[in-house]
Amino acid sequence: MAHTPQVRIPATYLRGGTSKGVFFRLQDLPERCQVPGPARDALFLRVIGSPDPYGAHIDGMGGATSSTSKCVILSRSSQPDHDVDYLYGQVAIDKAFVDWSGNCGNLSTGAGAFAIHAGLVDPARIPDNGICVVRIWQANIGKTIVAQVPVSNGQVQETGAFELDGVTFPAAEIVLEFLDPSDDGEEGALFPTGNLVDELEVPASVVKSGVLKATLISAGIPTVFVNAEEIGYMGTELREQINTDPEALARFEAIRIAGALRMGLIKTAEEAATRQHTPKIAFVAPAKDYRTASGKEIIAGEIDLLVRALSMGKLHHAMMGTCAVAIGTAAAIPGTLVNLAAGGGEREAVRFGHPSGTLRVGAQARQVDGEWTVTKAVMSRSARILMEGWVRVPGDAF
Repeated sequence: MAHTPQVRIPATYLRGGTSKGVFFRLQDLPERCQVPGPARDALFLRVIGSPDPYGAHIDGMGGATSSTSKCVILSRSSQPDHDVDYLYGQVAIDKAFVDWSGNCGNLSTGAGAFAIHAGLVDPARIPDNGICVVRIWQANIGKTIVAQVPVSNGQVQETGAFELDGVTFPAAEIVLEFLDPSDDGEEGALFPTGNLVDELEVPASVVKSGVLKATLISAGIPTVFVNAEEIGYMGTELREQINTDPEALARFEAIRIAGALRMGLIKTAEEAATRQHTPKIAFVAPAKDYRTASGKEIIAGEIDLLVRALSMGKLHHAMMGTCAVAIGTAAAIPGTLVNLAAGGGEREAVRFGHPSGTLRVGAQARQVDGEWTVTKAVMSRSARILMEGWVRVPGDAF
């Protein structure tokens, strides 16, 4: 009996922020996978090891969480004044599905570093020592990200003293700037409904009244923010408290669907199953003392507010970078639920507490002709290559 041999594809396994994924140069992919379509999706599913009914990704590179089931494609940019095009695929764990609807803010950090590693940045623009500014075109959402990547002896500096909560070891700091991060959508609105706070109609299982206050914002990634107290939480919850409760996860999905419908991201509730990556759902609360997943004590005076966010149906162990952009933007605009949880008023930066610690994000928002816009959001992350070489998949898998 003939057996199809495995093929090997040049790849790099890389941590970016509090996520990690498999990075590819577009030119290294099999020819039929160099264009969007079923072959590319099938390849990435097999690389990660999905769909996996065991939820373990034993037969793939994935880590069986939304933070570790990701693939990235980089190529020289097709856009003027940009270095690279960056395309991100969120791979479902238990379904044969790759979601291309949004960006990964954490792996945006890796995109900047990998662009240099992979020879996709003009060598004339890379200093021997200093900062290399990599201009990234985020192809999923059509936005510009600027990564300030440290370089030492002409190579990306990966080691350093910068500590990022949710990442075990320190590394070199990479500053990310998300330019004009609001999602253009159909009307190009930062707030798709035109309101800073909406009243969502949700099932009685979520709240007895059937009505829940929410801030619906498209910055970094479309996000639905609700008050923790209104849905029975403190805002100090850790992953296990939410992810081991199927009824709680179902309630959060109901909120997410209601928000997606109101934002115009889907036309029917059934469509939400094919758009798992966006929108995100997050709940906020005023600052209070709590203990992180690692046992670290966070004092209320060290932070402005608490935020917990779900990704791909589960509570995130730290915070998604794109959701952090949404948090920073919403916090900068007086009257949103995020801003009110942080104490209200005008601000250009916020430090929030998440399950693994704290994160500071800045945002520049302004009102023009009665409409809020955001020009830039800034945060610091880090990135490090974990392994490089070839990933192998069966030749008939795609």
